[in-house]
Amino acid sequence: MQNNISDIRNEYSKASLDEKDIGNSPIDFFKIWFDQAVHSEVREPTAMTLATVRNDGMPDARIVLLKGIDKEGFQFYTNYTSAKGKELDSNPNACLVFFWAELERQVRIRGKISKVSRQISEEYFHSRPFASQIGALASSQSDPVSDRSILDKHYEELKLKYEGKTVPLPENWGGYILEASEIEFWQGRRSRLHDRILFRKESGSWVKTRLQP
Repeated sequence: MQNNISDIRNEYSKASLDEKDIGNSPIDFFKIWFDQAVHSEVREPTAMTLATVRNDGMPDARIVLLKGIDKEGFQFYTNYTSAKGKELDSNPNACLVFFWAELERQVRIRGKISKVSRQISEEYFHSRPFASQIGALASSQSDPVSDRSILDKHYEELKLKYEGKTVPLPENWGGYILEASEIEFWQGRRSRLHDRILFRKESGSWVKTRLQP
């Protein structure tokens, strides 16, 4: 017999998070946590929820994959004419959320998104497997399609066309970077008294605050 949903719960007890251990750079500390997630064999350490806002004010969210971190922010790649691309065109404010369940950790990142240069997009695109390049070329992401077979046929046609050749970077495909204005680190603790440390950028500097759970 299935459990009552309200009875499903876990006690978090693997680690703690203290202000003195986190330092003054949230980007540097994120890299530490990210490396720990990778080395702990978290199943999808790069998976992150990207939350955007539609023109009608309705929030929207989906999972994308982190593809780069630097002092400027957090990078990912997608189709610029997809639903998320159109939403970011009209409102570049967005939020990223990482949840590494195995480590009982969550990171929330808010900021403004912009496109990376065409050169950076080109370099990343051609570093992808051939099949992924063809997939990006074949799909008009988020557009309706009457049957899966149409998409599969188009993919196979493009695969044959570009076999042994350089696949061109689609004009409507490339990278985004989120420049963070707020980064919050969450570490699960016992009795739901979780550790939450928020960094907020004020006048070009990061200000660190502990939040109640």
